[in-house]
Order: sequence, then C-alpha cells, then structure tokens
Amino acid sequence: METFTPASPRSLWKWAVQTARLCCGVPDYDVYVKHLREHHPERPVPSYGQFFRERQEARYRGTGGRCC
Repeated sequence: METFTPASPRSLWKWAVQTARLCCGVPDYDVYVKHLREHHPERPVPSYGQFFRERQEARYRGTGGRCC
C-alpha cells in the first residue's frame, strides 16, 4: 500500500500562484522560456517586460499569440 505524502507548502504556493496567473490570463514566463529554448533555440529570449507586453497585446487584440 502506498503512503500519501502531501505536497510541501512551497510547492502548493507555487501551484496556486501559477493557477491564479493563468486564470487572469498571464502565462508563466519560466515555462515560456523553457519552451523557447527547447523548440526555438534560434529565437532570442525576451525580457520579462517584453514577454508581458507581448502577451497583453496578443490577448487584447485577439491574435492569440500561440506559436505551436
């Protein structure tokens, strides 16, 4: 029988913050950077400010902004 081990408070907090950001339409910058490095290594990695502005523009212009 497996023993249930609850997640650490830190991991729960990280999950809650990520969930709240996604609910508000703010994607996770770290996940985006990882995706760029794995799938588009030729592209420069934008600063967080550039990333945030681009995501806001894509959201409110309705262009989506998905690459894959």
